Amino acid sequence: YQRKLKLALIGQSIFGQEVYNKLRKEGHKVVGVFTVPDKNGQADPLALAAEKDGTPVFKFPRWRAKGKPIEEVVAAYKSVGAELNVLPFCTQFIPMDVIDCPKHGSIIYHPSILPRHRGASAINWTLIQGDKKAGFTIFWADDGLDTGPILLQRECDVGQNDTVDDLYNRFLFPEGIKAMVEAVHLIADGKAPRIPQPEEGATYEGIQKKENAEIPWDQPAAALHNWIRGHDKVPGAWATIDGQVVTFYGSSLLDASVPAGQELAIKGASRPGLVTKNGLVIFGNDGKMVLVRNLQFEDGKMIPASKYFSADETTTLELTEEEKKMAEDIRAIWKGILSNVAVIEDSTDFFKSGASSMHVVRMLEEIKQKYSGLQLQNEDVYMATKFADFIQMAVRKFRGEDKEEELVIDYVSKNVNNMTVNMPYQCFINGQFINADDGKTYDTINPADGSIIASVSSASLADVDKAVAAAKEAFENGEWGRMNARERLADLMEEHQEELATIESIDSGAVYTLALKTHVGMSVQTFRYFAGWCDKIQASEYGATIPINQARPNHNLTFTKKEPIGVCAIVIPWNYPLMMLAWKSAACLAAGNTLILKPAQVTPLTSLKFAELSAKAGFPKGVINILPGSGGLVGQHLSEHPDVRKVGFTGSTPTGKQIMKSAATNLKKVSLELGGKSPLIIFSDCELDRAVKMGMGAVYFNKGENCIAAGRLFVEESIHDEFVRKVVEEIKKMKIGDPLDRSTDHGPQNHKAHLEKLLQYCETGVKEGATLVYGGRQVRRPGFFMEPTVFTDVEDHMYIAQEESFGPVMVISKFKNGDVDGVLRRANTTEYGLASGVFTKDISKALYISEKLEAGTVFINTYNKTDVAAPFGGFKQSGFGKDLGEEALHEYLRTKAITVEY
Repeated sequence: YQRKLKLALIGQSIFGQEVYNKLRKEGHKVVGVFTVPDKNGQADPLALAAEKDGTPVFKFPRWRAKGKPIEEVVAAYKSVGAELNVLPFCTQFIPMDVIDCPKHGSIIYHPSILPRHRGASAINWTLIQGDKKAGFTIFWADDGLDTGPILLQRECDVGQNDTVDDLYNRFLFPEGIKAMVEAVHLIADGKAPRIPQPEEGATYEGIQKKENAEIPWDQPAAALHNWIRGHDKVPGAWATIDGQVVTFYGSSLLDASVPAGQELAIKGASRPGLVTKNGLVIFGNDGKMVLVRNLQFEDGKMIPASKYFSADETTTLELTEEEKKMAEDIRAIWKGILSNVAVIEDSTDFFKSGASSMHVVRMLEEIKQKYSGLQLQNEDVYMATKFADFIQMAVRKFRGEDKEEELVIDYVSKNVNNMTVNMPYQCFINGQFINADDGKTYDTINPADGSIIASVSSASLADVDKAVAAAKEAFENGEWGRMNARERLADLMEEHQEELATIESIDSGAVYTLALKTHVGMSVQTFRYFAGWCDKIQASEYGATIPINQARPNHNLTFTKKEPIGVCAIVIPWNYPLMMLAWKSAACLAAGNTLILKPAQVTPLTSLKFAELSAKAGFPKGVINILPGSGGLVGQHLSEHPDVRKVGFTGSTPTGKQIMKSAATNLKKVSLELGGKSPLIIFSDCELDRAVKMGMGAVYFNKGENCIAAGRLFVEESIHDEFVRKVVEEIKKMKIGDPLDRSTDHGPQNHKAHLEKLLQYCETGVKEGATLVYGGRQVRRPGFFMEPTVFTDVEDHMYIAQEESFGPVMVISKFKNGDVDGVLRRANTTEYGLASGVFTKDISKALYISEKLEAGTVFINTYNKTDVAAPFGGFKQSGFGKDLGEEALHEYLRTKAITVEY
C-alpha cells in the first residue's frame, strides 16, 4: 500500500483504540480523535491512547442540538483537515456535514452481515434469531440507518452455544480490527468498492434494553436458548422468580434425559424449572431442555444456578492477618481502577461504580501479579460484584476451599460381565466433567452386537480452547510441578482393572482376558515405570556439565538442564485405547507437562474413566483434559493451537503428515507412531511349531488390530506348505464370539466401517490373483466379526503385499531356499518400518538380518514382546520419536544449556 491518508477517528472503546493503533502503525496520520467525554472521571480507551501519542483529542457530549449541527463542534472537526473519517464504534449521531466533509467520505464498522440486522443491537439479534452465520460489514456512510454501500464483509459460523461475548472476542473484534485497516488501505490505493446494499433480506431491529428482554416462555427450547444467549451479558434475559427479577446467563441446549432436581416456579413458564447439580433446567413448549449456569438477582449478586436454594447459607469468614493484608492490597487495586470513587467501602459495587469488562481483566491481572497463587476467573468478578463479597470469595479460593467440592460425574451405568460398570460420557476439562460447549453428542457402539453403549459429548473448537487454557494455566501457575500423584493413579487403575477391562472390551471389542492382561495390565505397568522416573529427572535436572574452551583469564562452567515442554496434545487410536493413552501420557506427565488427550472417536470410554481416576488420585485441575469427538475437528485444532507445544500422535500415516503440516504453525515438537507393514521372515531351520504359534500371534493378536502386526510373512520354500497347513489347522480351533466370554479367542473388529474395509481388502487380494486359503468373510452373527484369513501366493506388486490391512489377515509369500539377501530386499521394499521379525536357529543369520532390516523393532524367535522399559517407535513413514523407556521422556523434555563465568 503506497498512499497514506490523513484520518479522523470518530468513536470510542477498546475496539476504537486498537483500530487507531494499527492505522498509525501502518503509517497513516490520525489528525484528530473525536470521542465521548470522560465517564466517572475516566477517559475512554481511545482518548487515552491518542492523548498519550499527542494526537488532538476532542470530547464532545453531542454533535447536534435541536436537530441541527452545533457550529462550534463542526468547525473544530473541520480544523483538523481529515481526508477520511473512520468510525470503528460510535454511539453518537454524527451530522451529514461531517460525514460528507472529507475527500473520501466516511466508513463505518457494523457487526452484522448487512443488510440483515441493521440497528444498534445487531449482534444480539444475530443470536436471538438463531442465525447460522455472523459477521461484520464495513460500509460507506450515507444519510440512512446502516444503509450505505458495502466496502467489505467478513463472516463466521455461529456455534450452538455462542454468546455475544463469544462472537465478539473470537471473530468480530480481532478480525474487525484487521478489516478496518484493510479498508483504509483499499481507499488509499483507490481500490475500495461501493456495492449497493440489496433490499431483499434487509431487516431492522430496535435496541435491546432490560425492559424488553423478559423471556417469552411459549417457545421451543432452541428459541429460549437463543433469547437467553442473545442477551448475555447485556442487557440480560430475565424472568420473575419469587417476586423478583432474576437474570439468566450461560445457557446451553441439554440433549439428555430429564435430570434429578428441585422444582422452581418461574412466572410465565408452563412448567417449573429444575435446580440440578449442573444448573437450572428450563423447558420449551416442545418438551426439550435448556441448561442455565448462572443467575443474577436485582441487587447485582450472581450465583451458580445450582446453588439457588442454598445461596444464603455461606458463612462470613474471619480473616487472618495475611488475608487482611491481601484484602487491603485488593482494595488498593480497586481504588486504582475506580478512581472516581472516594473510598472503596465494603458495599462498593465494581460495576455500578463505573467499571466495565475491560476493567475486569485489568483487575485480575494486577491481583495475579501480587498473589500468583490466587487463581481468579472473569466469572468470579460477576459472581461477587461488591467488595466485601469479592474478598470473601477471593479468600475462599486462596485457602483452597473451592477445591474441596466433590467431583460431579454423570455416569452411564450398565450391568455387564457380572458387575456394574460406571462410565463417564462428558468432556473432562479443568477437573470437571462437562457437556460439549455446543451440546453435541454422538453414539459409541458395542462392536459385539452393534448396540449403543452411550451418547458421548462431542467436543467443539470452544472446548479445545478451554482445555488448552486450563492446561496452560496448570503448567504455568499451578502446583503440578511440586506434586506426584502418578503412583496413586497406578494404584487406582489396578483397583479398577476389572471395570476398565470390561469397558475396554465392550467399547473396542477386545477379548476380556487380553484387555485385562495387556490393555489394562500394561497400562498400569507403564504408569508405575514412569512414576519411578519422576524423582530421577528432578535429581538430574541440571543434566551434565560440559567442558568448554576457556576464555582466559576467565573461567566458565557450562551445564545442561532438562525442562518440561509445557502443554502437550496427545491423539491416540482405537485399537488399544487405554494402553496407547498410558504409553504417551505417563511419559508426558512424568516429565512435568500438562496434557489434552483426544481419544479415538469410536473408543472414548476408558479414556473418560481414566479422567475420573486421575481426579480421584489427586491430579490438580487442568493437568489432564480429555476431549472425545471428531479427529478432523478436535485433533486438527489441537495440532494448530499456538499454546500447544508438543503433539504426540499414534494413527495412520496420512493423518500423521497432516499433523506435521498443522504443527508448523508454531513449530511445535512432534512425535509420530504411524502405519506399518511389518515383515516376518521364517526360515526352514526354525522351530516350526513355535514359528506357527508366534506367527499367528503376530497376525491375529487383538483381532489383527495391532500396529506392529506382521503385515507380510515370508516363508522359506521348503517349509511353506507345511507352515500354511499348520496355521489353518490352528485357526479352525479358534473360538470366535463374545469378547466377555473367557474362552473366546477372537472378538469383533472395532467398528463397522473397519470391517467393511477389511472385506474389501480381501476382495482386492482375490482379484489380483492371490490364493484365499481360509476366511475372508464376515461371520454370520450380530456384530462386526470377521473370520481369521490366510492368503498365499502373494506377489510383491499386489496391493495386499504393500498395504496394511490392520485386521486378521495373514499375507504369505514364498522365498527361495537359502536366499537370505533376496528376502531381505523384499522385506525392506516398503515405505514403512515399524517392526519386523525373524525365526531361525542360526543366531549369526538372525543378527545379520536384524542389522539389515529397516525397522524400529526387530523380534528374533518371538513377536509382540514389548516392555515398558524398551523404546518403541518406527522408521521411514512409520514415523519418528519413541514411546516407552527412557527415550520416551526425551520426547517430552527440552534441553537448556547454561554457561556461567566466574
